[in-house]
Amino acid sequence: MATVRHAYREDVPTILGFIQALADYEKESDAVKATVESLENTIAFAPSGATSPQNSLPVTESISSTRPSRCLLLFNEEGKAAGMAIYFYNYSTWRAKSGIYLEDLYVDPSQRGKGYGKTLLSALAKEVVAMDGGRLDWSVLKWNEPSIKFYELIGATAMNEWVGMRVDGPTLNKLANLTD
Repeated sequence: MATVRHAYREDVPTILGFIQALADYEKESDAVKATVESLENTIAFAPSGATSPQNSLPVTESISSTRPSRCLLLFNEEGKAAGMAIYFYNYSTWRAKSGIYLEDLYVDPSQRGKGYGKTLLSALAKEVVAMDGGRLDWSVLKWNEPSIKFYELIGATAMNEWVGMRVDGPTLNKLANLTD
């Protein structure tokens, strides 16, 4: 049986490996700037050996503006890391409730088709329910038809009326330095 737990600090090399594999899959291999050190400084980790009680909030370091994310790892029956979900908390003004934004979901290609993606999403949904949250959100690349079909099978709704927007790099600095 697969197990899911919050990442420990010593899991960072595995997390970084999954991030790079995801970037490779998304044809963005050179875009990864994450390092072991930067992940260690930005993820709220569980203490080594800690487990979160069923249907309750995770036992991890506190989140903050410099450590805003958490990571779930899924281990297969042999105890090998097979997938991850990196997430952070968001907020719905209309519902006046917090929620979870899934930044990245990844299951090793050799481990796909075993229900591991569904297991990770279920663990996140349980966390949203435990915190009386409003929703679980994520984005998927438009060309990633296998993932879109999988998400629709579990009941996700495509938010086609919304357009994702981003400001980064030099444009972010320019916007931050506007004086008017």
